Amino acid sequence: MENNNQQEERKPDQNFWNDQYKAQTTGWDLGQVSPPLKAYIDQLTDKDQHILIPGCGNTYEAQYLLQQGFTRVTVIDIASQLVATLQQKFNGNSNINIILGDFFEHEGEYDLILEQTFFCALNPTLRKNYVAQMHHLLAATGKLAGILFNRYFEEQGPPFGGEKQEYQQLFQPYFHIKTMEPCYNSFSKRSGTELFVILQKKQAAE
Repeated sequence: MENNNQQEERKPDQNFWNDQYKAQTTGWDLGQVSPPLKAYIDQLTDKDQHILIPGCGNTYEAQYLLQQGFTRVTVIDIASQLVATLQQKFNGNSNINIILGDFFEHEGEYDLILEQTFFCALNPTLRKNYVAQMHHLLAATGKLAGILFNRYFEEQGPPFGGEKQEYQQLFQPYFHIKTMEPCYNSFSKRSGTELFVILQKKQAAE
């Protein structure tokens, strides 16, 4: 799926993200479930659907899903220190599967994938790979839902920004774009800078 240059570009990621958690330089961490994702989760009715949260971080979204009675939650992150903390936090809870690993090498089938500050953490050279892997991991009628930044950043990322037209061109070959609109309920510090997206997987023949 990825060429050698992209693979080499990703190799430092694990050390980089481990260092961020060790130093507690996690400015992207809201300290709570993201309000747009909380609202989206609140309207989900199938508590047994298989849900993936990639690049999960401290995964307030997974914690909220569990509190709401969801039974098949999987989270994956490349930072070993973070994953060890999550494994201790959710020890004994059979409704969550915590994986230390690389999203791009992950295998599985999910009904729903939630996006929260993972896309923006990736170098833009990996965005086409991100879209293809999301499509690969979703079940036939699966959805990708979550938040993308609707802005660019002056400093070299992460985070890396973008805008609606760019995202439309990126996702349309693989997904039906059901929703891609400005968030009306963003966390206050991100107000006016986020898009909420709901993307339905396209079938191969479409």
